[in-house]
Amino acid sequence: MGGFFGTVAKEKCIADLFYGTDYQSHLGTKRAGLATYSQEKGFIRGIHSLESAYFRSKFEGELDKFVGNSGIGVISDTDAQPMLMNSHLGRFALVTVAKINNLEELSEQLLNENMHLSEFSSGKINQTELVALLIIKGKTFVDGIENVYRSIKGSCSMLLLTEDGIIAARDSWGRTPIVVGQKKGAMAVTSETTAFPNLDYDIIHYLGPGEIVRIRPDAMETLRKPNRRMQVCSFLWVYYGFPTSCYEGRNAEDMRNECGRVMGEEDDTPVDGACGIPDSGVGMAVGYAQGHGCPYMRAVAKYTPTWPRSFTPSNQEMRDLVAKMKLIANKDILKDKRMVFCDDSIVRGTQLRDNTRDFYELGIKEAHMRIACPPLIYGCQFINFTSSKSDMELISRRIIKDFEGNKAEQKLKEYATTGSPQYNKMVAEIARRLNLTTLKFSKLETLVKAIGLPKEQICTHCFDGSSFFTLEEQNEQ
Repeated sequence: MGGFFGTVAKEKCIADLFYGTDYQSHLGTKRAGLATYSQEKGFIRGIHSLESAYFRSKFEGELDKFVGNSGIGVISDTDAQPMLMNSHLGRFALVTVAKINNLEELSEQLLNENMHLSEFSSGKINQTELVALLIIKGKTFVDGIENVYRSIKGSCSMLLLTEDGIIAARDSWGRTPIVVGQKKGAMAVTSETTAFPNLDYDIIHYLGPGEIVRIRPDAMETLRKPNRRMQVCSFLWVYYGFPTSCYEGRNAEDMRNECGRVMGEEDDTPVDGACGIPDSGVGMAVGYAQGHGCPYMRAVAKYTPTWPRSFTPSNQEMRDLVAKMKLIANKDILKDKRMVFCDDSIVRGTQLRDNTRDFYELGIKEAHMRIACPPLIYGCQFINFTSSKSDMELISRRIIKDFEGNKAEQKLKEYATTGSPQYNKMVAEIARRLNLTTLKFSKLETLVKAIGLPKEQICTHCFDGSSFFTLEEQNEQ
């Protein structure tokens, strides 16, 4: 996915920019970048790889070079950014949080129009550069951003650092968030409201889908009003979002507590305690324990000093080992217990299967699993919340294929319907393959109610396939 932060201040901005961008680190894994602007020195940019280190360690030694009162930063799951552009619209720096499915088609179109794509350092098209080229085809920044909305299939939110403040533009369907904050002498925009409290910003505005605003040190100007329809990603609350962040005014941890509480109340399975799989399963487990009337127990802890991430090693074998190393089960709590474990989702199931094996080796009596969302049936088309390259990497899809053979694609809706014979058969098979005593997933209605928005405003495509849009439908706002 990725996250960004930008600020415009009356004084120098680098401290807020550095720490505000660092607070996006849980959203991205590959590249990080900062860009600042000053009237005296113009635009200054730095980009580093995060595949073997962390944002702070990469940038803290060179902060003195970033001068000026305005800047943008990004933690990216995709390409190297920010991009610096000089165009008829003026000079600007650009960062994006995007997944563009028609990247090749758009690049070919631009090349046929005698434009060029210069950034191939990763061996792939840099989608942020492509977005920049689509912007400069417009007569104004707003016109150019609307050209992005009209052209791409997928999603794209962005920040433009200009010579006159920062322009923030949220994805046309609002799949990823942008929030505006303010304090005395400065304004900021961010993907994660977690970036605001310790920097003393107060939330003043959640951008709507397709909305475009410009911020200066003491004011926000609306350049384009929001679209009518929204499809914000439900996984922001389920998994991606930091516990202290809010999206559409709804706190992530509060949502996770509520989702767990409802599941706990509805579950009549006798257990001795509930435990969250760190980190995103913890909030749900606290709510589950409350709803079920059982104690919350930290039977699994995450070792963060040296293993905070599982994606750092370059090969899958080492990543799997790190995933195991960072979670430490507590034998003294697990032994002879009937334990409910709460987690955000089941994607491939590999790590959960290994965890279950370890729990039994440590003497657990029963291992029950409760999942905060419905089964993942459809791959994400819009923000890439998993690293799966194919829908068949999902354990649910492999099982459906095993059951249905060549008819699997025609049967997906039946397996996605909670309580159907096909759904129950699939869940039972997942539990069997992962060696679980019982397995239950949150109902879609429970998830939507816990988020607190109307179903039509939330993207639940990965659960029910409900967001298949043609390009024309996507832009029909």
